[in-house]
Amino acid sequence: MRLAIAGAGASAVCLLDALARSADRVDVTVFDPAPAPWRGRPYRCDLPAVRVNAPPPEMSVRDGDHGHFERWLDANGGAAEPDPWSGDRFVPRERYGAYLEAAAAEAIAAIEGAGGTVALRRCAATGVLRTSEQVVVRTDDGRLQPFDAFVLCVGVGRPADLYGLDGATGYVPDPYPALTALEPVEGDTAVIGSGLTAVDTVLALAATRSEGRIALVSRSGVLPGVRQRYTPSRLRHFKVDRIRELARRGPLRLEDLTALMAAEIGAGGFDVAGVARELSSLGREEPRARLERHLGMVDDPDLGLRILQQAVPETGPDVWPRLDARDRELVLQEHYRALMSLCCPMPPASAATLLSLMDSGRLEVVGGLADVRPRRGGFTVKAGGRKLQVATVVNAASAPRHRVPPAAAPLVDSLVRSGAARPHPHGGLRIDPATSRAVGRGGPDDRLYVLGDLAAGTLFFTFGIPSLVDRARDIAASLSLQRRPLATPANR
Repeated sequence: MRLAIAGAGASAVCLLDALARSADRVDVTVFDPAPAPWRGRPYRCDLPAVRVNAPPPEMSVRDGDHGHFERWLDANGGAAEPDPWSGDRFVPRERYGAYLEAAAAEAIAAIEGAGGTVALRRCAATGVLRTSEQVVVRTDDGRLQPFDAFVLCVGVGRPADLYGLDGATGYVPDPYPALTALEPVEGDTAVIGSGLTAVDTVLALAATRSEGRIALVSRSGVLPGVRQRYTPSRLRHFKVDRIRELARRGPLRLEDLTALMAAEIGAGGFDVAGVARELSSLGREEPRARLERHLGMVDDPDLGLRILQQAVPETGPDVWPRLDARDRELVLQEHYRALMSLCCPMPPASAATLLSLMDSGRLEVVGGLADVRPRRGGFTVKAGGRKLQVATVVNAASAPRHRVPPAAAPLVDSLVRSGAARPHPHGGLRIDPATSRAVGRGGPDDRLYVLGDLAAGTLFFTFGIPSLVDRARDIAASLSLQRRPLATPANR
């Protein structure tokens, strides 16, 4: 089989590893012009202060082997200092990028050992022609190349320039890699956003020579929660087979999921009401007070919040497509920020640094962001009913939810125009939830697949390495290398 992959970031590494585990012969061509293949946007060479936000068991690219990354760390002199509060290891992003490179090399060796090949072409795939038997890929150097199947692994786009600041002196459009993007930053700084990328930016600014004050500004003013000590558990109620059983009766409702989650948390004797309070109280607590409270809960013996954080990304991709459409809209409109804050938490040491910066008067968190405008010598930021005057603005906002990255737009547009794929109303492309096959005019296509954020319109919960690993496994299984002929959509 000849397989093409668009993108050479973390999702492509997960897919290569899944293909290597299949022991089938496959010839792979990966298209990506990025200067640091396999690392993706967030994991290039960077400041040590910029770290991953999950412990090693949740960062392994090997399906079914949560110790894969940790063993690599120990074997390569990368034993990161344990977090002083939780004892978990949160390695620098640059170090995780080195692991991705090593994992890619290991997978490539395994594929080649099985008689296949892997080629990395340093150009972008810009178009796809879907014939009855092939997928013909067009690249930005004008070449056409036929394949048996094609997987889009294009990653997440950069933050959107919502305030039209591109080109303004003192404006940093993307904080990654912080090593170059934030050096030098002088004077007072406004960081747009309050998610994990914004936290990374604040940590990086604190670690550089910048001595100015930092205002972390966003519409919500809500920071990520703080990750508690890693304690894996086996789900007993909020799990895939139970979700599928309920869905046979019709679309799931939020009350069904609430009851399942309550049963999951309550089965361990944990505090269901406490988790409900965390979800419902978001935005009502002063940022510093919430941060300090969460830091004090790192060793909380009640595992309710940890069960939520495990269950949502683990089972969420099976839940979301089966959820009633009205409830999906309700989640997006009313509960999205709470889920992201609690299910994408920051390491305890990061929270402690933010608290120290707040106590020293160097950092403040301001909600109600309304506008950012250039002025002579800097910017005026309207937030929280105030006007902040800063010399530098760093755009650390999350990319618009499931937006097509600009670099991938020509490729995605070609698929949509030809009818080989269809856009999803919540962003990205429609996919078959079970296999990650792209859905075109003729239904799911066995030759076209989507992995990563472009699939989030259908799956919603695509954040984190475990989600990429799960979907990569599904794609490798769906391809069924050397087991059966590939199907063609009904209208072809």
